[in-house]
Amino acid sequence: MTTKQRVSYFYHPTCPLFYYGPSHPMKPHRMKLAHHLILTYGLYKEMECYRPHPASAGEMTQFHSEEYISFLSKVSPDNLRQFTASMQKFNAGDTTDCPVFDGLYEFTQLYTGASLDGAVQLCQNQTDIAINWSGGLHHAKKAEASGFCYVNDIVLAILELLKVHARVLYIDIDVHHGDGVEEAFYTTDRVMTLSLHKYGDFFPGTGHISDVGAKKGTGYSVNAPLNNGITDEAYFEELFKPIMDKIMDVFRPGAIVLQCGADSLAQDRLGCFNLTIKGHAACVAYVKSLGVPLLVLGGGGYTIRNVARCWAYETAVLVNKPDVPNAIPYNDYYEYYAPDYELHLGQDPTMENLNTPKMLESIRVDILQQLSDLEGAPSVGMQQVPPLFQRSESSDSVKRDRKPHAAELYDTVD
Repeated sequence: MTTKQRVSYFYHPTCPLFYYGPSHPMKPHRMKLAHHLILTYGLYKEMECYRPHPASAGEMTQFHSEEYISFLSKVSPDNLRQFTASMQKFNAGDTTDCPVFDGLYEFTQLYTGASLDGAVQLCQNQTDIAINWSGGLHHAKKAEASGFCYVNDIVLAILELLKVHARVLYIDIDVHHGDGVEEAFYTTDRVMTLSLHKYGDFFPGTGHISDVGAKKGTGYSVNAPLNNGITDEAYFEELFKPIMDKIMDVFRPGAIVLQCGADSLAQDRLGCFNLTIKGHAACVAYVKSLGVPLLVLGGGGYTIRNVARCWAYETAVLVNKPDVPNAIPYNDYYEYYAPDYELHLGQDPTMENLNTPKMLESIRVDILQQLSDLEGAPSVGMQQVPPLFQRSESSDSVKRDRKPHAAELYDTVD
Protein backbone atom coordinates (compact mmCIF):
# COMPACT_ATOMS: atom_id res chain seq x y z
CA MET A 1 0.00 0.00 0.00
CA THR A 2 1.41 3.39 -0.98
CA THR A 3 -1.05 5.46 1.03
CA LYS A 4 -1.15 5.30 4.81
CA GLN A 5 -3.97 3.16 6.14
CA ARG A 6 -6.43 4.77 8.53
CA VAL A 7 -6.67 2.91 11.84
CA SER A 8 -9.55 3.07 14.35
CA TYR A 9 -9.12 1.80 17.91
CA PHE A 10 -12.09 0.82 20.09
CA TYR A 11 -11.75 0.62 23.86
CA HIS A 12 -14.28 0.90 26.66
CA PRO A 13 -12.81 1.63 30.12
CA THR A 14 -15.41 -0.56 31.84
CA CYS A 15 -14.64 -3.71 29.85
CA PRO A 16 -11.47 -4.78 31.74
CA LEU A 17 -13.20 -4.45 35.12
CA PHE A 18 -15.33 -7.61 34.81
CA TYR A 19 -14.22 -10.69 36.70
CA TYR A 20 -14.92 -14.31 35.78
CA GLY A 21 -13.86 -15.52 39.23
CA PRO A 22 -10.68 -16.20 41.25
CA SER A 23 -9.77 -19.55 39.70
CA HIS A 24 -10.88 -18.78 36.16
CA PRO A 25 -8.09 -18.35 33.56
CA MET A 26 -9.94 -15.69 31.54
CA LYS A 27 -8.94 -12.27 32.88
CA PRO A 28 -10.51 -9.24 31.15
CA HIS A 29 -7.93 -7.20 33.11
CA ARG A 30 -5.41 -8.09 30.35
CA MET A 31 -7.13 -5.49 28.14
CA LYS A 32 -6.19 -2.75 30.59
CA LEU A 33 -2.56 -3.85 30.56
CA ALA A 34 -2.52 -3.79 26.75
CA HIS A 35 -4.26 -0.39 26.70
CA HIS A 36 -1.67 1.15 29.01
CA LEU A 37 1.16 -0.12 26.82
CA ILE A 38 -0.59 1.35 23.78
CA LEU A 39 -0.79 4.67 25.63
CA THR A 40 2.76 4.75 26.99
CA TYR A 41 4.24 3.79 23.62
CA GLY A 42 2.32 6.73 22.14
CA LEU A 43 0.53 4.52 19.63
CA TYR A 44 -2.80 6.26 20.30
CA LYS A 45 -1.44 9.27 18.40
CA GLU A 46 -1.46 7.19 15.20
CA MET A 47 -5.10 6.11 15.51
CA GLU A 48 -8.58 7.50 15.86
CA CYS A 49 -9.71 6.39 19.31
CA TYR A 50 -13.35 5.57 20.07
CA ARG A 51 -15.42 4.50 23.01
CA PRO A 52 -17.79 1.85 21.58
CA HIS A 53 -21.53 1.68 22.17
CA PRO A 54 -23.03 -1.22 24.19
CA ALA A 55 -24.66 -3.65 21.74
CA SER A 56 -28.41 -3.99 22.12
CA ALA A 57 -30.36 -7.23 22.39
CA GLY A 58 -31.68 -6.54 18.89
CA GLU A 59 -28.15 -6.40 17.52
CA MET A 60 -27.15 -9.61 19.28
CA THR A 61 -30.18 -11.53 18.01
CA GLN A 62 -29.05 -10.99 14.43
CA PHE A 63 -27.25 -14.27 15.15
CA HIS A 64 -28.13 -15.53 18.63
CA SER A 65 -31.55 -16.82 19.65
CA GLU A 66 -33.85 -14.40 21.45
CA GLU A 67 -34.33 -16.88 24.30
CA TYR A 68 -30.58 -17.15 24.86
CA ILE A 69 -29.95 -13.38 24.84
CA SER A 70 -32.94 -12.90 27.18
CA PHE A 71 -31.36 -15.43 29.55
CA LEU A 72 -27.99 -13.61 29.49
CA SER A 73 -29.72 -10.29 30.20
CA LYS A 74 -31.58 -11.64 33.25
CA VAL A 75 -29.30 -14.17 34.96
CA SER A 76 -26.98 -12.99 37.75
CA PRO A 77 -25.09 -14.55 40.69
CA ASP A 78 -28.00 -13.52 42.92
CA ASN A 79 -30.78 -15.34 41.05
CA LEU A 80 -29.06 -18.51 39.81
CA ARG A 81 -31.64 -20.84 41.40
CA GLN A 82 -34.37 -19.41 39.19
CA PHE A 83 -32.39 -20.37 36.09
CA THR A 84 -31.19 -23.92 36.86
CA ALA A 85 -32.79 -25.44 33.76
CA SER A 86 -31.75 -22.55 31.53
CA MET A 87 -28.13 -22.75 32.69
CA GLN A 88 -28.01 -26.40 31.68
CA LYS A 89 -29.64 -25.62 28.36
CA PHE A 90 -27.32 -22.72 27.55
CA ASN A 91 -24.12 -24.25 29.02
CA ALA A 92 -23.55 -21.56 31.65
CA GLY A 93 -22.87 -21.65 35.38
CA ASP A 94 -20.33 -22.99 37.85
CA THR A 95 -20.29 -26.51 36.41
CA THR A 96 -19.13 -25.16 33.02
CA ASP A 97 -16.25 -23.01 31.78
CA CYS A 98 -18.71 -20.11 31.33
CA PRO A 99 -19.60 -18.88 34.82
CA VAL A 100 -22.33 -16.39 35.63
CA PHE A 101 -20.60 -13.33 37.11
CA ASP A 102 -21.61 -9.80 38.08
CA GLY A 103 -22.25 -7.69 35.00
CA LEU A 104 -22.06 -10.60 32.55
CA TYR A 105 -24.57 -9.13 30.11
CA GLU A 106 -22.98 -5.66 30.21
CA PHE A 107 -19.61 -7.29 29.47
CA THR A 108 -21.02 -9.00 26.36
CA GLN A 109 -22.65 -5.73 25.27
CA LEU A 110 -19.36 -3.83 25.44
CA TYR A 111 -17.08 -6.24 23.59
CA THR A 112 -19.77 -6.95 20.99
CA GLY A 113 -20.59 -3.27 20.47
CA ALA A 114 -16.92 -2.54 19.80
CA SER A 115 -16.74 -5.20 17.07
CA LEU A 116 -19.96 -3.95 15.48
CA ASP A 117 -18.72 -0.36 15.55
CA GLY A 118 -15.54 -1.44 13.80
CA ALA A 119 -17.49 -3.33 11.15
CA VAL A 120 -19.80 -0.35 10.55
CA GLN A 121 -16.84 2.00 10.10
CA LEU A 122 -15.30 -0.38 7.57
CA CYS A 123 -18.61 -0.65 5.69
CA GLN A 124 -18.90 3.12 5.55
CA ASN A 125 -15.28 3.52 4.43
CA GLN A 126 -14.51 5.62 7.51
CA THR A 127 -11.41 3.55 8.28
CA ASP A 128 -9.14 0.93 6.72
CA ILE A 129 -8.29 -1.04 9.87
CA ALA A 130 -10.47 -1.33 12.99
CA ILE A 131 -9.02 -2.76 16.23
CA ASN A 132 -11.01 -4.23 19.12
CA TRP A 133 -8.82 -6.22 21.49
CA SER A 134 -11.81 -6.96 23.74
CA GLY A 135 -13.50 -8.97 20.98
CA GLY A 136 -12.73 -12.23 19.21
CA LEU A 137 -14.83 -14.58 21.38
CA HIS A 138 -15.02 -17.29 18.75
CA HIS A 139 -16.53 -20.28 20.60
CA ALA A 140 -20.04 -18.92 21.37
CA LYS A 141 -22.84 -20.67 19.49
CA LYS A 142 -26.29 -19.49 18.41
CA ALA A 143 -27.88 -20.58 21.69
CA GLU A 144 -25.01 -21.72 23.86
CA ALA A 145 -22.05 -20.31 25.75
CA SER A 146 -18.78 -22.15 25.20
CA GLY A 147 -15.09 -21.82 25.98
CA PHE A 148 -15.33 -18.59 28.07
CA CYS A 149 -17.40 -17.01 25.25
CA TYR A 150 -21.02 -15.90 25.60
CA VAL A 151 -21.86 -13.73 22.58
CA ASN A 152 -20.05 -14.32 19.29
CA ASP A 153 -19.06 -10.79 18.34
CA ILE A 154 -17.14 -12.16 15.34
CA VAL A 155 -20.19 -13.68 13.68
CA LEU A 156 -22.19 -10.50 14.31
CA ALA A 157 -19.43 -8.33 12.82
CA ILE A 158 -19.15 -10.58 9.76
CA LEU A 159 -22.93 -10.37 9.23
CA GLU A 160 -22.57 -6.59 9.31
CA LEU A 161 -19.73 -6.69 6.77
CA LEU A 162 -21.78 -8.95 4.47
CA LYS A 163 -24.30 -6.13 4.04
CA VAL A 164 -21.70 -4.34 1.90
CA HIS A 165 -19.13 -6.96 0.89
CA ALA A 166 -19.91 -9.98 -1.28
CA ARG A 167 -17.21 -12.08 0.40
CA VAL A 168 -15.61 -11.93 3.86
CA LEU A 169 -12.54 -13.89 4.97
CA TYR A 170 -12.19 -14.91 8.62
CA ILE A 171 -8.70 -15.82 9.89
CA ASP A 172 -8.12 -17.37 13.33
CA ILE A 173 -4.59 -17.64 14.82
CA ASP A 174 -5.78 -18.56 18.33
CA VAL A 175 -4.40 -21.88 19.62
CA HIS A 176 -8.02 -23.14 19.78
CA HIS A 177 -10.16 -23.91 16.75
CA GLY A 178 -12.59 -21.13 15.82
CA ASP A 179 -15.53 -23.51 15.97
CA GLY A 180 -18.34 -21.03 16.65
CA VAL A 181 -17.52 -18.91 13.62
CA GLU A 182 -16.93 -21.89 11.35
CA GLU A 183 -20.23 -23.46 12.41
CA ALA A 184 -22.17 -20.25 11.76
CA PHE A 185 -20.94 -20.03 8.14
CA TYR A 186 -20.40 -23.73 7.37
CA THR A 187 -22.92 -23.84 4.54
CA THR A 188 -22.24 -20.55 2.77
CA ASP A 189 -19.67 -19.61 0.14
CA ARG A 190 -19.74 -15.92 1.07
CA VAL A 191 -17.59 -16.41 4.18
CA MET A 192 -14.36 -18.39 4.13
CA THR A 193 -12.95 -19.40 7.51
CA LEU A 194 -9.26 -20.23 8.04
CA SER A 195 -8.17 -21.61 11.42
CA LEU A 196 -4.67 -22.76 12.45
CA HIS A 197 -4.99 -24.55 15.78
CA LYS A 198 -3.92 -27.35 18.09
CA TYR A 199 -5.87 -30.52 17.28
CA GLY A 200 -6.23 -33.76 19.21
CA ASP A 201 -7.28 -34.07 22.87
CA PHE A 202 -7.65 -30.31 23.09
CA PHE A 203 -10.64 -27.98 23.40
CA PRO A 204 -12.97 -27.76 21.48
CA GLY A 205 -11.99 -30.97 19.67
CA THR A 206 -13.10 -29.76 16.24
CA GLY A 207 -11.22 -28.51 13.19
CA HIS A 208 -9.97 -31.63 11.40
CA ILE A 209 -8.45 -30.95 8.00
CA SER A 210 -11.33 -32.87 6.40
CA ASP A 211 -13.89 -30.42 7.86
CA VAL A 212 -14.22 -28.32 4.72
CA GLY A 213 -17.81 -27.02 4.83
CA ALA A 214 -21.10 -28.39 3.56
CA LYS A 215 -23.65 -27.75 0.82
CA LYS A 216 -22.90 -24.41 -0.85
CA GLY A 217 -20.07 -23.86 1.61
CA THR A 218 -18.11 -26.99 0.67
CA GLY A 219 -14.47 -26.03 0.41
CA TYR A 220 -14.88 -22.70 2.21
CA SER A 221 -13.92 -23.93 5.69
CA VAL A 222 -10.15 -24.29 5.88
CA ASN A 223 -8.51 -26.02 8.85
CA ALA A 224 -4.82 -26.52 9.65
CA PRO A 225 -4.69 -28.96 12.62
CA LEU A 226 -1.33 -28.76 14.41
CA ASN A 227 0.61 -30.48 17.17
CA ASN A 228 2.38 -29.00 20.19
CA GLY A 229 5.41 -26.77 19.91
CA ILE A 230 5.07 -25.19 16.48
CA THR A 231 7.58 -22.38 15.92
CA ASP A 232 7.49 -19.08 14.03
CA GLU A 233 9.07 -20.22 10.79
CA ALA A 234 7.02 -23.41 10.50
CA TYR A 235 3.79 -21.57 11.33
CA PHE A 236 4.23 -18.55 9.06
CA GLU A 237 6.46 -19.70 6.21
CA GLU A 238 5.29 -23.29 5.85
CA LEU A 239 1.56 -22.74 6.36
CA PHE A 240 0.15 -19.27 6.92
CA LYS A 241 1.71 -17.41 4.02
CA PRO A 242 1.29 -20.01 1.24
CA ILE A 243 -2.30 -20.74 2.32
CA MET A 244 -3.16 -17.05 2.50
CA ASP A 245 -1.60 -16.39 -0.93
CA LYS A 246 -3.84 -19.08 -2.41
CA ILE A 247 -6.96 -17.85 -0.56
CA MET A 248 -6.48 -14.33 -1.84
CA ASP A 249 -6.08 -15.69 -5.35
CA VAL A 250 -9.22 -17.85 -5.40
CA PHE A 251 -11.57 -16.13 -2.91
CA ARG A 252 -10.77 -12.41 -3.30
CA PRO A 253 -12.48 -11.17 -0.11
CA GLY A 254 -13.90 -7.66 0.13
CA ALA A 255 -13.14 -7.54 3.87
CA ILE A 256 -11.11 -9.57 6.35
CA VAL A 257 -11.69 -10.33 10.04
CA LEU A 258 -8.52 -11.41 11.89
CA GLN A 259 -8.80 -13.03 15.32
CA CYS A 260 -5.45 -12.66 17.13
CA GLY A 261 -5.81 -15.03 20.08
CA ALA A 262 -2.55 -14.71 22.04
CA ASP A 263 -2.76 -18.19 23.58
CA SER A 264 -0.76 -19.44 20.59
CA LEU A 265 2.29 -17.67 22.07
CA ALA A 266 5.04 -19.53 23.87
CA GLN A 267 4.56 -19.88 27.65
CA ASP A 268 0.78 -19.37 27.59
CA ARG A 269 -1.02 -20.75 30.63
CA LEU A 270 -3.42 -22.83 28.50
CA GLY A 271 -1.62 -22.95 25.16
CA CYS A 272 0.90 -25.42 23.74
CA PHE A 273 2.48 -23.60 20.77
CA ASN A 274 5.89 -21.94 20.76
CA LEU A 275 5.39 -18.71 18.80
CA THR A 276 7.20 -15.52 19.67
CA ILE A 277 5.40 -12.18 19.60
CA LYS A 278 7.21 -11.29 16.37
CA GLY A 279 6.16 -14.61 14.82
CA HIS A 280 2.52 -14.05 15.85
CA ALA A 281 2.67 -10.46 14.57
CA ALA A 282 4.10 -11.59 11.23
CA CYS A 283 0.63 -12.92 10.41
CA VAL A 284 -0.91 -9.55 11.32
CA ALA A 285 1.64 -7.67 9.21
CA TYR A 286 0.99 -9.95 6.23
CA VAL A 287 -2.79 -9.49 6.39
CA LYS A 288 -2.35 -5.71 6.78
CA SER A 289 -0.13 -5.64 3.68
CA LEU A 290 -2.99 -6.97 1.55
CA GLY A 291 -4.73 -3.59 1.76
CA VAL A 292 -8.19 -5.12 2.26
CA PRO A 293 -10.58 -3.54 4.82
CA LEU A 294 -9.57 -5.25 8.07
CA LEU A 295 -11.21 -5.85 11.45
CA VAL A 296 -8.64 -6.98 14.05
CA LEU A 297 -9.89 -8.70 17.20
CA GLY A 298 -8.46 -10.25 20.36
CA GLY A 299 -9.42 -13.71 21.59
CA GLY A 300 -7.68 -16.18 23.88
CA GLY A 301 -4.57 -15.50 25.91
CA TYR A 302 -4.09 -16.50 29.55
CA THR A 303 -0.61 -15.36 30.59
CA ILE A 304 -1.86 -11.80 30.74
CA ARG A 305 1.48 -9.96 30.71
CA ASN A 306 2.30 -11.70 27.43
CA VAL A 307 -1.15 -11.01 25.98
CA ALA A 308 -0.62 -7.29 26.67
CA ARG A 309 2.85 -7.40 25.12
CA CYS A 310 1.49 -9.13 22.02
CA TRP A 311 -1.51 -6.90 21.37
CA ALA A 312 0.46 -3.72 22.05
CA TYR A 313 3.14 -4.78 19.56
CA GLU A 314 0.54 -5.80 16.99
CA THR A 315 -1.09 -2.39 17.40
CA ALA A 316 2.35 -0.91 16.64
CA VAL A 317 2.57 -3.08 13.52
CA LEU A 318 -0.88 -1.97 12.38
CA VAL A 319 0.06 1.73 12.68
CA ASN A 320 3.40 1.24 10.89
CA LYS A 321 5.51 1.57 14.06
CA PRO A 322 7.01 -1.93 14.35
CA ASP A 323 10.31 -0.57 15.66
CA VAL A 324 8.97 0.50 19.06
CA PRO A 325 11.62 0.08 21.80
CA ASN A 326 11.94 -3.35 23.35
CA ALA A 327 12.34 -1.72 26.78
CA ILE A 328 8.82 -1.33 28.16
CA PRO A 329 8.11 2.29 29.13
CA TYR A 330 7.07 2.93 32.70
CA ASN A 331 3.31 2.58 33.23
CA ASP A 332 0.81 1.72 35.96
CA TYR A 333 1.39 -2.02 35.41
CA TYR A 334 5.17 -1.91 34.94
CA GLU A 335 5.88 -4.59 37.58
CA TYR A 336 3.85 -7.16 35.61
CA TYR A 337 6.75 -7.32 33.14
CA ALA A 338 9.46 -8.24 35.66
CA PRO A 339 12.19 -9.38 35.65
CA ASP A 340 13.27 -8.23 32.17
CA TYR A 341 10.75 -5.40 31.51
CA GLU A 342 10.99 -6.13 27.80
CA LEU A 343 8.31 -6.15 25.13
CA HIS A 344 9.41 -9.18 23.17
CA LEU A 345 9.08 -12.77 24.24
CA GLY A 346 11.41 -15.62 23.29
CA GLN A 347 10.54 -19.21 22.55
CA ASP A 348 10.44 -21.86 25.24
CA PRO A 349 13.74 -23.70 24.65
CA THR A 350 12.48 -26.77 26.50
CA MET A 351 9.46 -27.31 24.22
CA GLU A 352 9.79 -29.85 21.43
CA ASN A 353 8.20 -29.09 18.06
CA LEU A 354 6.03 -32.13 17.32
CA ASN A 355 5.10 -30.81 13.86
CA THR A 356 7.43 -32.63 11.46
CA PRO A 357 8.31 -31.14 8.06
CA LYS A 358 6.53 -34.06 6.40
CA MET A 359 3.34 -33.40 8.41
CA LEU A 360 3.41 -29.67 7.64
CA GLU A 361 3.94 -30.37 3.94
CA SER A 362 0.99 -32.77 3.95
CA ILE A 363 -1.27 -30.15 5.58
CA ARG A 364 -0.14 -27.47 3.13
CA VAL A 365 -0.60 -29.68 0.07
CA ASP A 366 -4.07 -30.84 1.19
CA ILE A 367 -5.27 -27.29 1.87
CA LEU A 368 -3.86 -25.87 -1.37
CA GLN A 369 -5.59 -28.68 -3.26
CA GLN A 370 -8.86 -27.92 -1.43
CA LEU A 371 -8.59 -24.29 -2.47
CA SER A 372 -7.62 -25.17 -6.05
CA ASP A 373 -10.81 -27.22 -6.36
CA LEU A 374 -12.97 -24.14 -5.77
CA GLU A 375 -14.48 -22.72 -8.94
CA GLY A 376 -13.36 -19.18 -8.20
CA ALA A 377 -14.66 -16.32 -6.12
CA PRO A 378 -18.44 -16.62 -5.62
CA SER A 379 -20.56 -13.65 -6.52
CA VAL A 380 -23.89 -12.36 -5.29
CA GLY A 381 -26.61 -10.76 -7.35
CA MET A 382 -27.34 -7.07 -7.15
CA GLN A 383 -29.81 -6.33 -4.40
CA GLN A 384 -30.73 -3.60 -1.96
CA VAL A 385 -28.18 -3.30 0.83
CA PRO A 386 -29.75 -3.70 4.30
CA PRO A 387 -29.45 -0.57 6.43
CA LEU A 388 -26.49 -0.27 8.77
CA PHE A 389 -27.30 0.00 12.45
CA GLN A 390 -28.41 3.55 13.21
CA ARG A 391 -26.96 5.13 16.33
CA SER A 392 -27.34 8.55 17.85
CA GLU A 393 -24.15 10.59 18.03
CA SER A 394 -25.00 11.99 21.46
CA SER A 395 -24.48 9.02 23.75
CA ASP A 396 -24.04 5.73 21.93
CA SER A 397 -20.66 6.29 20.35
CA VAL A 398 -18.24 8.79 21.78
CA LYS A 399 -15.53 9.81 19.34
CA ARG A 400 -12.16 10.97 20.55
CA ASP A 401 -10.12 13.58 18.75
CA ARG A 402 -7.63 12.16 16.29
CA LYS A 403 -4.67 13.00 18.54
CA PRO A 404 -6.03 13.53 22.07
CA HIS A 405 -3.83 14.51 24.96
CA ALA A 406 -2.49 11.43 26.76
CA ALA A 407 -3.95 12.59 30.05
CA GLU A 408 -7.43 12.57 28.57
CA LEU A 409 -7.04 8.94 27.53
CA TYR A 410 -5.74 8.00 30.96
CA ASP A 411 -8.78 9.64 32.48
CA THR A 412 -10.99 7.21 30.59
CA VAL A 413 -9.22 4.18 31.99
CA ASP A 414 -9.52 4.28 35.74
